[in-house]
Amino acid sequence: MSATTTEPSPAAVVPAAGRTRPAPAPTPFRRVMHVELRKMFDTRSGFWLMASIVIVSAIATTLTALLGDRDSLTFESFAAAIGSPMSIILPVIGVLAVTSEWSQRTALTTFTLVSSRPRVLAAKLIDILVVGVVAMFVALGVGALGTIVTSMITGYDVQWDISPAAFAQIILANSLGMVLGFAFGLLFRSSPAAIVAYFVVNLVLPGLSGALGAAQEWWADHAAWFDLNETRFQLFDGAVHGQDWLQLAITALLWIGLPLLVGLRLVLRSEVK
Repeated sequence: MSATTTEPSPAAVVPAAGRTRPAPAPTPFRRVMHVELRKMFDTRSGFWLMASIVIVSAIATTLTALLGDRDSLTFESFAAAIGSPMSIILPVIGVLAVTSEWSQRTALTTFTLVSSRPRVLAAKLIDILVVGVVAMFVALGVGALGTIVTSMITGYDVQWDISPAAFAQIILANSLGMVLGFAFGLLFRSSPAAIVAYFVVNLVLPGLSGALGAAQEWWADHAAWFDLNETRFQLFDGAVHGQDWLQLAITALLWIGLPLLVGLRLVLRSEVK
């Protein structure tokens, strides 16, 4: 009995090195932004936090119309009433956009599906800024409605006493607050720690700075070069001019840029479990 040999097929002689799988195309950045934006609304806490923007705006407008002096109510009165709670809610959104990945244990899934962490974080940052701007326009619309209704009840002419430049400064002030919350979220990656840090900077430090300024004349004259809130709070009044912009830029680099860079480095180098 003779042995038979079979000729290898042409496909079988192709070296293994030649059979390479094409690399999958990277996820489009627009899709990453869409997914991260949807994740901000997916949970109950996220949904109600977003809904609270409209709810708080409506409550503040109603209370201002009912309890305020109707003879002197203007558009600025409603904007100020809405702006106070808005300046608290929006930075919390910036914090939770980052820390929710660790509190809900989704960071491993997120950074596995999109391996480029900077792209994910950039998408989150753009999303929270978009949400902040949209929220401010929603609040502006609710305040305008309250102004018109109050004018119809009292019979006084509508006073639109907020200029586009002043409204732009209000948006900038809230955007800085959101980025500050985002930076603390990166730095601590814990919702309670980041939220506490944000309120310490915005509620505790201004009091300490004021007390120090009362005791030290030098600090009273130069606090705006070191205290972010010294100038940021002026944005809500549209009172930032000239040298104030330079002071705002320097303090923003100190209080927002530095934590943002440190937090970004920690997130990029940390092991996600």
